[in-house]
Amino acid sequence: LQLADSGGGLVQPGGSLKLSCEISGLPSDYYTAGWFRRAPGKEREGVSCISGSGGWRNYVDSVKGRFTISRDSITGTVYLQMDSLNPEDTAVYYCAAEFAYDATQSCNPDYVDYEASGQGTLVVVSA
Repeated sequence: LQLADSGGGLVQPGGSLKLSCEISGLPSDYYTAGWFRRAPGKEREGVSCISGSGGWRNYVDSVKGRFTISRDSITGTVYLQMDSLNPEDTAVYYCAAEFAYDATQSCNPDYVDYEASGQGTLVVVSA
């Protein structure tokens, strides 16, 4: 699996950003994908995940109702739409993926030890 994430930037509190992750190496229903982040001075934190089939989309409590994960099964691109951003969301965001034996199996949004991840994209929420 090869991943390339992008879309980060500087946004004011309450604003929105959409992160993208181009994934190649396997058909989209052969892997679970997700996003995790690392804020300055903190450990990695899972954010969201999506199953191979796209039927499961799970979020950690801190982003529920504000972030939306999706995937394009044709292009293999995974997205993270982030709305109502606040300064606590400031972090480097990483797209990640790993092989999934069952495309319909649920995923854990707290998971961070994926087989492969992107280089990371910086999101800064500040006035």
